[in-house]
Amino acid sequence: MTAPRRKARTSRSVFNQGRASARAHPYLATAAAIIGALALSALANRRLAKKAESDNPPVGQFLEVNGVRLHYVERGSGEPLVLLHGNGSMIQDFQSSGLIDLASKNYRVIVFDRPGFGHSDRPRNVIWTPTAQADLINRTLQRLGVSHATVLGHSWGASVAVALALKYRKLVRGLVLASGYYYPTARADVLALSVPAVPLAGDVICQTLSPIAARIMWPVLMAKIFGPQSVPKKFEGFPKEMAVRPSQIRAAAAESALMIPDAFDFQDQYANLEMPVSIIAGEEDRLIDIDEQSRRLHANVAQSKFHRVPGGGHMVHQTATNSIMSAINEVSRDMPSEPARNARVKQSAAFPA
Repeated sequence: MTAPRRKARTSRSVFNQGRASARAHPYLATAAAIIGALALSALANRRLAKKAESDNPPVGQFLEVNGVRLHYVERGSGEPLVLLHGNGSMIQDFQSSGLIDLASKNYRVIVFDRPGFGHSDRPRNVIWTPTAQADLINRTLQRLGVSHATVLGHSWGASVAVALALKYRKLVRGLVLASGYYYPTARADVLALSVPAVPLAGDVICQTLSPIAARIMWPVLMAKIFGPQSVPKKFEGFPKEMAVRPSQIRAAAAESALMIPDAFDFQDQYANLEMPVSIIAGEEDRLIDIDEQSRRLHANVAQSKFHRVPGGGHMVHQTATNSIMSAINEVSRDMPSEPARNARVKQSAAFPA
């Protein structure tokens, strides 16, 4: 028998044995097929993530603080203004909205990729609660020579802004809270979004299925967070492929899992906020009930001002950028002089509420 015939016969034999084995053990064959498909998916998602990072290089600078490499953008001069993005987002959200350009005309604007988003690290030896992130941002601002600032937080970033204001009172001179979640409520969607943060199983899901699902669901998600308004053309500058990387999906899932517990922790502390506070939210937010959240917070923070954006959805910084800018200016005007504020902070420290 010639060598080619022996090779063909051997190939047929291996194929027949494999087919016979699959018939004898159908569950094993199915499991092998699933594992193979997941492995291919993970490989494809890894390559897409690297391509996304290559296509969207860092737009700012880096600082390593407490072992975390943090990406940030700094523009303009004047009173420092810190911008903190929401869950699943990054610097390009504020950049595409036009808020950075607008604010940098009168403020020293500092915008962070929060841990795990954009080009910032998110070490897994830390539970990245709002307070943990506030500690990191405070240290970073110290490194940047910022001793006081107005802080704006959007959505989940509002929780970080609140944590920063509660713990570092001398730092935060004014607070702007946009579309935030402040009080615990029953949220089935939060449980579903938290699944990729589950140890081990969540890692597999993040690397394989979640990026595919995220791409499929992207139009639905955009309709929900921007609705009832349409997605503005300027948002095309937001790098979607960066948002659907496995690492960023896991970070977003972890923050979803922390959302309700953090609201429990903070709900009795809001009255301790002593700086000027401007609360702003879209009246038709489809993600968060603004009466249960923003209006209630306004009632619990005596010196706060509440602005409802008619027809606005969750992404008010994108669809009502000038209203956000007005809220920033309002807080800046209401801030007390530095000597008066220092005296009040010292008194508050001596006689805590």
